Amino acid sequence: MSALPSHQALTVDQKYELITSNLQEVIRGDFIREILPVRPLKLYQGTATTGRPHAAYFVPAIKIAQFLQAGCKVKVLLADLHGFLDADKVPEGVLESRAQYYERVIGALLRAVGVKLDNLEFVRGSSYQLTPEFSSDLLRLSKRVSVHDAVKASSQIVKSTGEPVMADGIYPMMQLLDEEYLDVDAEFGGIEQRKTFALANDTMNKVGFKVRAHLMNPMVPGLAGGKISSSDPKSKIDLVDDPETIRKKIAKAYCAPRELEGNGLLAFIQHVLLPYSQLQSQDGKAAITATLKDQSDPTTFTCFAEVVIAYESDLLTPQLAKKIVEEGLVKLITSVHQDFEADTEWQRISEAAYPDPNMIKAQKKQQNKNANTVVPNHTEASG
Repeated sequence: MSALPSHQALTVDQKYELITSNLQEVIRGDFIREILPVRPLKLYQGTATTGRPHAAYFVPAIKIAQFLQAGCKVKVLLADLHGFLDADKVPEGVLESRAQYYERVIGALLRAVGVKLDNLEFVRGSSYQLTPEFSSDLLRLSKRVSVHDAVKASSQIVKSTGEPVMADGIYPMMQLLDEEYLDVDAEFGGIEQRKTFALANDTMNKVGFKVRAHLMNPMVPGLAGGKISSSDPKSKIDLVDDPETIRKKIAKAYCAPRELEGNGLLAFIQHVLLPYSQLQSQDGKAAITATLKDQSDPTTFTCFAEVVIAYESDLLTPQLAKKIVEEGLVKLITSVHQDFEADTEWQRISEAAYPDPNMIKAQKKQQNKNANTVVPNHTEASG
């Protein structure tokens, strides 16, 4: 991959544009602008180490690449304890393997988009969230946050299984403290975390901590047109899918002519392929080329607004949009595959982190069978 342009040549406005481009919402943008002329912005993204990462993880990876290009110092929080708190997504026995797997995947995603990792740091949540200091601050914070507000803050994040449990309230309060313990200026996440970010804005200064800025990505539609779900193979493309599987999934993807709403392929062009092309260019300009319907010469798109005009006029047809995504995604995922195939330790970690579900079912079945087995009482009655 080609080298990204140096952040030293960027103006404050150019850095701010890179940091905030394609975001749905920015809270305390003025605070970020105040920092950029003085020193690098420090921010973090937290990711709960739950299900196996899929191609949609390129969306936050692109933003992290843009943060790094803008000269930011970025921490990726491998939120292993948050994953454990989120219903039954992560059995306790695979916590370590899941965190290791996520670290390797995210590193591979960033290398695939051509970013240097010099200003990137991975941090395990469990490395500080189990300390006496963190526990003390969590207790202090719990006196300032109502049960209602805590559960409300996590309602869009944790998996609901009916009646809220205590973990649902602990989850967002730990996230609030992460901002302080990671010593950052801003937190980056999805728009589904807005309630947690709002809670941070209302609460942190009440316990003596500063209020941070918050950067939010939009929710990106899946291949079927709705929300991406790790448990729904039709909604996503796995990072372990081979090129032929990727092509088949994209061919079946929802992509109605002239329709933008819920179009996961157009969202991928907007949030991954266009900014990726910009990161790769020497002049800092995005460029995606395609030959449109009834045209002989190729057209170059330099921004998503141009893609929208072409799609709404049906010059960029669903078939052509699928071809653009297919070519770009195969290229990116092939890079991840190459990293995986060259790393035998990563392969071992993968098997430990995500064991064969059939094997797990068999083990649970045997455990239940053993639990229900009646042990005969061989003690003879006294005469």
